[in-house]
Amino acid sequence: MTVMNREHDVVVFGATGFVGALTAAYLARHAPEGVRFALAGRSADKLAATRAGLPAVAREWPLVVADSGDPVALAALAASTRVLATTVGPYARYGLPVVEACARAGTHYADLTGEVLFVRAAIDAVHELALESGARIVHACGYDSIPSDLGMLLLHERAVADRAGPLTDVRLVATVRGGFSGGTIDSLRAQIEAYESNPGLRRVAADPHALSPDRAAEPTPAQPRDAGMPSRAADGTWQAPFVMAPFNTRIVRRSNALLDWAYGPQLRYGEVMGAGKGVTGALVAAGITGGLAGLVGAMSVKPVRGLLDRVLPSPGTGPSEQARAKGWFRSVLHATTGSGRRYRATVAGPGDPGYAATAVMLGQSALCLALDDLPQRSGSLTPATAMGRPLIDRLRLAGHTYDVTNA
Repeated sequence: MTVMNREHDVVVFGATGFVGALTAAYLARHAPEGVRFALAGRSADKLAATRAGLPAVAREWPLVVADSGDPVALAALAASTRVLATTVGPYARYGLPVVEACARAGTHYADLTGEVLFVRAAIDAVHELALESGARIVHACGYDSIPSDLGMLLLHERAVADRAGPLTDVRLVATVRGGFSGGTIDSLRAQIEAYESNPGLRRVAADPHALSPDRAAEPTPAQPRDAGMPSRAADGTWQAPFVMAPFNTRIVRRSNALLDWAYGPQLRYGEVMGAGKGVTGALVAAGITGGLAGLVGAMSVKPVRGLLDRVLPSPGTGPSEQARAKGWFRSVLHATTGSGRRYRATVAGPGDPGYAATAVMLGQSALCLALDDLPQRSGSLTPATAMGRPLIDRLRLAGHTYDVTNA
């Protein structure tokens, strides 16, 4: 059975989870007619309950029972569809067998991971296999890391069009209205537990080029720090560490390397969180910095981690529909090129970034992989290298902003 003659076009794996159900609902409302969807997960009863809560168009979607610990079921699942979009995390615990099944079957794959160690393990395990099968294995198809990755692609395209030279310095400033998801917390927990079992993994995750396809060939060993003290930008805005910078920056650098460093061989890329101006901005930046340090520190102590589990969001949970609707995200990328030209790219959208906006991004990524004319690439890819401009066009039509201006 070739990838063009599969039973399904898109399967949402983990559809009974919070974000999985949001993604399924988004696809039911916005996918074009004729796309063949299915829902997959561990429990037939829970899948049926999820389907019953979807718009009427989804009431006949097939249900596929599969568990990430069952290789036979996973192989059958992967072989049944052209694209598998998975929300089953933490990916370090449950994701690798799913990636391997898709790579073997030649099935395109999209996930929401924000875990450096998982992506590194997946690259090492399946990149060559996916190259042979033609599968596009695409990590980070949500708020982590589509705004960063596609924002950089926009800047690169503009600099090339203007003959402005390679990008040399890019700083993303993120502002959001929304909170941590239970899945993000669980991913942090899983990564800390991995450090405890193998301290050497901490060095892997800390490497700014941890996801490079060829670490020894990287021309830019020095990169901005992922975390530091609050600072004030030239325009007076206070900035703090951005919780996803240690992941997003590595995805962007992998894109650059997969494109033979087309963005710029000497590119320095970093991310921070905007906190506002004046005294209030300074206090917010200090609060964010201290809060992140405190959370990571507390999660690193086993007895304290157990106490935090009682109060932090649980996996599979999330905010109300009203709260999700009030959220938004905005990422502004400030860029300088080798010729001295300056640009500003803006990527923004409505909805809580970890839930509502992420469901849009994953849903459109799955449709893009299934339906669009894409770059002739396979293997372990990124949103920019696997989909690029077609995904930008889709997200614009979905109500997100992708724009580049002269700074």
